[in-house]
Amino acid sequence: MTGINWVAWGAATLSCFVLGGIWYGPLFGRAWMALVGISEQAIQQANMAKIYGTTFVLQAAAAFMLAQAMGPDAHWLLGLHWGLMAGVWVAIAFGVGYLFEQRPFKLWAINAGYNLCSFAVMGTILGAW
Repeated sequence: MTGINWVAWGAATLSCFVLGGIWYGPLFGRAWMALVGISEQAIQQANMAKIYGTTFVLQAAAAFMLAQAMGPDAHWLLGLHWGLMAGVWVAIAFGVGYLFEQRPFKLWAINAGYNLCSFAVMGTILGAW
């Protein structure tokens, strides 16, 4: 836990949380819902406090792990590089699972795209501070 800039960690976590709200909201929300078979009614009935709270904790853990991997001497460009590499790694792992689960390519593109963008933003923020 050495070398972590906790302000950057918090900002990186929050940025991914906000990006997710935009990504799965106005940008791709309707398409994502149709592809996974979730209705507006199901979302309204879900325990959103649990979903958002757990999501925030998981994103905080991802930001922490990325910061640890980058080390204390990273700069924004190195952070962007680490973030993109992590995002590509996640996208590839999703791709393998989606192939065997026979999920639509469009669903993979939405989910993989979010992870690629969120890790890139996270890494850039962590490296910049």
